[in-house]
Amino acid sequence: MRKIVMSSLVESKKFFHSKVPLITMLALLMVPFIGGFFMFILKDPELAQRMGIISVKAQIVGTADWTSYLSLLAQAISIGGLMVFGFVTSWVFGREYTDRTIKDLLALPISRNTIVLSKFILVLLWCTILSMIVFAVGLIVGNVVDIPGWSPGIVLRGLIVFVICSLLTILLSTPVALFASIGRGYLSPLGFMIFTLVLSQMVAAAGYGHLFPWAVPAIASGAAGSDNAMLGGVSIIIVLLTSILGLMGTLLWWRYADQN
Repeated sequence: MRKIVMSSLVESKKFFHSKVPLITMLALLMVPFIGGFFMFILKDPELAQRMGIISVKAQIVGTADWTSYLSLLAQAISIGGLMVFGFVTSWVFGREYTDRTIKDLLALPISRNTIVLSKFILVLLWCTILSMIVFAVGLIVGNVVDIPGWSPGIVLRGLIVFVICSLLTILLSTPVALFASIGRGYLSPLGFMIFTLVLSQMVAAAGYGHLFPWAVPAIASGAAGSDNAMLGGVSIIIVLLTSILGLMGTLLWWRYADQN
C-alpha cells in the first residue's frame, strides 16, 4: 500500500508539472459556458437577435429550464468526456514511451503492477475532479444566467444523472491505457478514441447503443431521447466488463510484454 501511495505521488508530480491539467480543465470548462449561452438565447431569442448574438434566420430548438440545462451538462460529459478523459489516460501512459523514460521507470525497485495501478489512480482522481468542477461551474453559470425552473429536486436528479454518466465515461478510459501501452505513444489511443466515438454514433442510430459500451454513457444522459429507457443492468455490466478487461490487459501488457 505504501508503495502505491508513493508511486501515485510521483505520478501526480509528473502530471501536474505538465500542461495537461490546464488543457483538459479549459476544454471541459467550455461545457457549462456554452450551455449557459444557449440557455440565455432560449430564454429570450428576440433579445439575442437585437443584441446581434444570433441572426434572424437562426433557429434554436429547446427550452430554457434547469432540467434541459443539467441534461445538456450530462450529455456533454458523456460525449466530450470520452475524448478528454481518454486524452488524460493516453498522456499518463503514453508519455513514458514518447519521452523515452520507460526503461528508467521499469528499472525502479517497484513492481510493474504498482506503477500501472498508480497511473490509473491518478487518472481516476483527476477525471473525477474535472467532473466535479464542471458541475460546480455549471451551477454558478446557471444562476448567473438566471435559468428558470430551479428546485432542489431537479438539481439532485440532474446531479445523480451527471455522476452516473461521469463514472461510466471514466470507466471506459482503461482500454485507452491498453492501446497507449501497445502503441507505445499517443497516436494509437487517440485513433482508438475517435474510432469508438464514431462507431458509438452508428451503433446507437441502429438501435443497439445499449449494448455498445462507448454509447452507454450518452444514452444514460438522455442524448438519444427516449432510448435511455432501454438501459438496464446489462448495459452497466457491459461497461464494467470493458473497464475490467482494459485494466487487466494493461496490467498484463506491462508485466509480460517485451519492453525494449
